[in-house]
Amino acid sequence: MKRHLFLLAAAGLLASALTVSAKIADNIQRTQMGAIDVLTLTTGVKDVVTLRGTLPVGNVAAPEGNPALARLTGSMLDKGTVTKDKFAIAQQLESVGASLSFSVGNELLTISGKCLKKDVPLVISLIAEQLRRPAFSPEEFAKVQKQYVGALQRSLDDTDTRASDAFTRAVYPLGHPNRQPPTEELIAAIKGTTLDAVKAFHAEYYGPAHLRLILVGDVEATTVQAEVGQAFAGWTGGKEAARPGAKGGDLDAPRDQTVFMADKTNVSVVWGLATGLRYRDPDALALRVATNALGGGFAMRLMNTVRNEEGLTYGIYSFVSNDNISDGDWRIWANFSPELLEKGIASTRRQITKWHESGITAEELAQRKTDMAGSYKVGLSTTTGMANNIMNTLVRGYDLNFLDAYPEQIQALTLAEVNGAIKKHFNPDKLVLVKAGTVAEAVK
Repeated sequence: MKRHLFLLAAAGLLASALTVSAKIADNIQRTQMGAIDVLTLTTGVKDVVTLRGTLPVGNVAAPEGNPALARLTGSMLDKGTVTKDKFAIAQQLESVGASLSFSVGNELLTISGKCLKKDVPLVISLIAEQLRRPAFSPEEFAKVQKQYVGALQRSLDDTDTRASDAFTRAVYPLGHPNRQPPTEELIAAIKGTTLDAVKAFHAEYYGPAHLRLILVGDVEATTVQAEVGQAFAGWTGGKEAARPGAKGGDLDAPRDQTVFMADKTNVSVVWGLATGLRYRDPDALALRVATNALGGGFAMRLMNTVRNEEGLTYGIYSFVSNDNISDGDWRIWANFSPELLEKGIASTRRQITKWHESGITAEELAQRKTDMAGSYKVGLSTTTGMANNIMNTLVRGYDLNFLDAYPEQIQALTLAEVNGAIKKHFNPDKLVLVKAGTVAEAVK
């Protein structure tokens, strides 16, 4: 068992056999197995395979009156099937050092797995069985409800979560995938959901239509295709949720909000706006690069000034997020002590103003190009990183050639394009500031 785990961990650090000059897209074998999109990429990693899968049954598919239904349904997948209880499934995986999990996000159900080459048939068969025939045990459902409620109740004491959730409700309209419902509303929905409702949701939305499976590593395409064909034979159905029409932004919400939480030693701050941009939209990459220069790491402007020079924060970053499928947002996250909050916000505001009015410099752009392209290429050197990048490329609506083109697109950006994206898509008057913690209302 320990040997298997060591192999799996070590394999994640091994570079693929693809040479620097080889085209990743040309080496991916893609086949439609019935309604299922199957992609395989053979690399130089010995004996290990990483798997990713997606199905569009995330929270956006939940009905308006029950925002918890999609997650409750997805949480039942690994709680046993009609032929195996959850302990038997766990024992099968653990006995060969394999892992398999399901997670429900705003847009998608994501499948994650890792195993040895010889165990690919086992993992594929378990994925099929868990997707197709969950047991939907009443006892397990009660446990899932209790665990979900417990996690939400604990989140009420977390300043980061409270600030982030309030921010989404200030910039995204009702029905938008990125808008997080109030915790109390979610808890009520969980408690009010019946097992029959979960079964009905599964029957309506789950199926091979729109299912995608990606396997990277020491993998043979013909073997994978045969196993998928056998494991999923006879499965029909599948439904993609309707996309919301409304974009984020332009809501009649207060631009300065406080979520008061007693007895907190830190204040979490989220400061941002809805961009109206998806990842693949024109200007999205330029805005992402500009935002990275502002606060993408320890060497960027926000950390250099607000933390290193002025000593006002534990940490402060800027980033663009939640834009893989739907339009996303631009935000700054920061953490301040209550007594330094006012000074910290003032310092951050100065940096935002300077960034908006003057943009970034040619030197900053050159460094961001080098760092972002380099980080991307390093990510492709592991089976996990490669599988994730293939998955994200397709989720974002690109064809596979984007895997090779992304570094070139970064390098092709001009300073005028990057600073122009700031002017075009960043309006300081639309910024929403949310503070969560032990905060005096007077702090602005």
